[in-house]
Amino acid sequence: MPAEKWRFAGYRRRESEVKIHLVIIKPAKRIHGSIRLPGDKSISHRAAMIAAIADGVSRITNYSTSDDCATTLSCLRELGVQIDRSGAEILINGVGKDGLRAPRKELDCGNSGTTMRLLAGILAGQGFTSTLTGDESLCSRPMQRVVEPLRMMGALVSSSDGRAPLTIQGRDSLKGIDYELLIASAQVKSCIMLAALNAKGKTIVTENEVTRDHTERMLKWFGAPIATGNKADHARFATLTGPANLSARDVSIPGDVSSAAYFIAAAVLLPQSSLEVTNVGVNPTRIPFLSRLGALGSIEVTDTRDEANEPVGKIRIRELRFLEELESPMKIAGSQIPQLVDELPLLAVVGSRTRSGIEIRDAKELRAKESDRIAATVENLRAMGAEVEEFDDGLRVSGRTRLRGARIDPRGDHRIAMAFSVAALIAEGESEIKGADCVGVSFPEFFDLLEAVIER
Repeated sequence: MPAEKWRFAGYRRRESEVKIHLVIIKPAKRIHGSIRLPGDKSISHRAAMIAAIADGVSRITNYSTSDDCATTLSCLRELGVQIDRSGAEILINGVGKDGLRAPRKELDCGNSGTTMRLLAGILAGQGFTSTLTGDESLCSRPMQRVVEPLRMMGALVSSSDGRAPLTIQGRDSLKGIDYELLIASAQVKSCIMLAALNAKGKTIVTENEVTRDHTERMLKWFGAPIATGNKADHARFATLTGPANLSARDVSIPGDVSSAAYFIAAAVLLPQSSLEVTNVGVNPTRIPFLSRLGALGSIEVTDTRDEANEPVGKIRIRELRFLEELESPMKIAGSQIPQLVDELPLLAVVGSRTRSGIEIRDAKELRAKESDRIAATVENLRAMGAEVEEFDDGLRVSGRTRLRGARIDPRGDHRIAMAFSVAALIAEGESEIKGADCVGVSFPEFFDLLEAVIER
């Protein structure tokens, strides 16, 4: 079937049949309705990997529909794990921490940095050699950050100037290490903690800036001897004593709060909107963006509960004020960056509609994502008429701008495509999103769900 141009006209993307090369978005009047989102991508990756090296059969429900999480399942199958999938439910027959088999070919991680970095930790403790590779984007991203600690633990890891492909000559038994993260990264922390399952002695990972803690929570759910806490200097630590066995558990994955951010921002940007997001993850390390947007309107988190050691709840947006009433500029920097890293391009869009704008600094890590997200955000905001200053480590949007419709180039990056789809809803005139199929990396249903809550 040929490539499609989509105008929000009821089209439903059929996996591997249609590539959406262009989406045309018209301005919206408001956002209204209730949505339930696909499973959280970060939690889905971790649930699948940890279940694969547990003893017994785990049932995972509401597993992410993203391309990235499908890639994780594909790699696990190559490693000898039996996985049965029916829609968003999967059964994983865990092989235990020592039961993976040597793959017959390179493990293709596609576009998924989470797949590569976390699997590297697991494979470091296996008694065989494996190679992790990916697409052009993934092979350009920094991997030395996981190579170094794995080598300290005893694994032999080779890379191409600190980038993929990674060849890992695993060891049946690694050694525990005391490691302080050089860069705030949940993926690096997770890589080390997963390797620690096959390490002798205690492994301690210290982070000076708090990052998402899904791996720690999931390991504890599966019975790992893991502890977390804060040091006297307020640095956070996680410690695991190995070698350690895991036991199968059922996991219900909450809706992806990073995906919810785009709908919440759209509701904030469009006056008289009201939105309810149900059964969504509200992990404290993932929702600081709510307090940022909460300055612009009423955002409530209710009906909270724990499922599989993760907090889940309902997010409601109502009684919004006009953005012009916001006096002080938003400034995001320092320790705030790791917990807002996925939402920074979106917050830049929001800042273009506030009186005093937004400044983002200390965010150089954005240049090493699926695209250079600083450059992509600046380029596309300027195309829509915003005044933006670019820095090596961030950007500044000067203030309120009447955005105009434009041709948006997301550079193959799902988060840029979704952020500027939101911008298109508040712009004057039509906007075109090139290569819109890139949203499938994290959220294939994005355009369908967005259309469902738009009122014009």
